[in-house]
Amino acid sequence: MIMNTMSSIQAKRVQRVAPWLLLGAFLLLWQVACLAFNVSDFILPSPSSIVASMAEYGDVIAAHAWRTFWTTMVGFGLAIAVGVVLGMLMGSSKLAYAATYPLMTAFNALPKAAFVPILVVWFGLGAGPAILTAFLISFFPIMVNIATGLATLEPELEDVLRVLGAKRRDVLLKVGLPRAMPFFFASLKVAITLAFVGTTVSEMNAANEGIGYLLVSAGSAMKMPLAFAGLVVIAIMAMGMYELFSVLEKRMTGWAHRG
Repeated sequence: MIMNTMSSIQAKRVQRVAPWLLLGAFLLLWQVACLAFNVSDFILPSPSSIVASMAEYGDVIAAHAWRTFWTTMVGFGLAIAVGVVLGMLMGSSKLAYAATYPLMTAFNALPKAAFVPILVVWFGLGAGPAILTAFLISFFPIMVNIATGLATLEPELEDVLRVLGAKRRDVLLKVGLPRAMPFFFASLKVAITLAFVGTTVSEMNAANEGIGYLLVSAGSAMKMPLAFAGLVVIAIMAMGMYELFSVLEKRMTGWAHRG
């Protein structure tokens, strides 16, 4: 019993350390390859060049990163609100689920970058198109996961609850919604990364601030280390939010996970 507990603890430690070891090995291989083949920073900057660029342009990167972060969070917040409401409406009725799911799937297939010029016409340059692009690209996973979690409630369980006097609303709110929470947090981890993608794409075409704008500006000025530094900052922000939702998921839906 003690040996099993110790091995379980060691396995969890390995799981926590493994991503950092893999990242370190990747960066080391990248750095060595750039030095060994004398790769120009214009073609592929080395990790050391990217870090140096982040140190040199730290204030500029921080200002653009803050703009990207708060616009993404606003769009993502809207996506959560709309996605949860629509997901509950879809999941609460088999007819609503069957009627709306194909339409929503068709909408999700549309390239969201194509909406950016339209949003610019409607809202002008600035934060508006970035917020709405983040919303449009991230609300679908949330809506679908909530709807799926509610729609897949076992009929036998629902029948038992109905026999015990529970109303349809009680079944959905007190059983279906808590049961859908693992689906909800899984969708948040996917949607937040998509939201950053949407914001960045919009900023590359319809903004004069943000990491997306920084990428275009750095590329035009042939400052590839600065452009890669912007990509690293986006990755760090997205990974940080992903880890935050992972922690919240374990705390709030621990019953749905083993170990």
